[in-house]
Amino acid sequence: MFIWDEQAGGVRRAVTDRRGGVSTGDFAGLNLARHVGDEDAAVDENRRLLAQEVGDPVVYMEQCHGAQVAVVDAVPERAPSVDALVTTTPGLTLAVLVADCVPLLLASPEGVLAAVHAGRPGLVAGVVPAALEAVRDLGATTVDAVVGPSVCGRCYEVPAAMRDDVVARHPAAAAESWTGTPALDVGAGVVAVLEGLGVTVRRLPGCSREHPDLYSYRGARTTGRFAGVVRREAA
Repeated sequence: MFIWDEQAGGVRRAVTDRRGGVSTGDFAGLNLARHVGDEDAAVDENRRLLAQEVGDPVVYMEQCHGAQVAVVDAVPERAPSVDALVTTTPGLTLAVLVADCVPLLLASPEGVLAAVHAGRPGLVAGVVPAALEAVRDLGATTVDAVVGPSVCGRCYEVPAAMRDDVVARHPAAAAESWTGTPALDVGAGVVAVLEGLGVTVRRLPGCSREHPDLYSYRGARTTGRFAGVVRREAA
């Protein structure tokens, strides 16, 4: 179920993989996304299995590749259309779904947590500083960031004009593909933004396109989504 799992300081952060789920076909395994064409019943069961492992309740987003942030203290009636969730509520799990984009998990000693969806458009739109601002507005002073697996620069070939546009704002995202064509390393861009804002960052190894246990839109197009999750245990 997890490609990475850490519990420290009362906070659990983890990144799921394909193992342990009930989805079949193109979505085989622990697909956690409803919008990709998988059977609703399979996704519901996969989400139940995840919640059973990390703890209920789990809050998901309707991710839209922007920079909107929602502060939540319970599961909302409808998933908010945002790309970052922030909470100070113990026992509430925040989830971000990805299949090449960067899952970013933030935590602070003051108990402020965030789950952030940082793809190429979100990086450009400023979702990382927006999420960090929301975390700090809720009282976080020291923030620790975990940048989860995403498509690597060697595997994320893009048109030269697109690379140039992103790199003009985020030089650390510049990359070259396996074949020497223009490419982007969005994860490196996210790390650079965080470090520039005074955040301690750990980047987890692994490329979603190269790892058989991760879903990759670039690799398969029709595929599921894995998740980054963060939760502070209730006292």
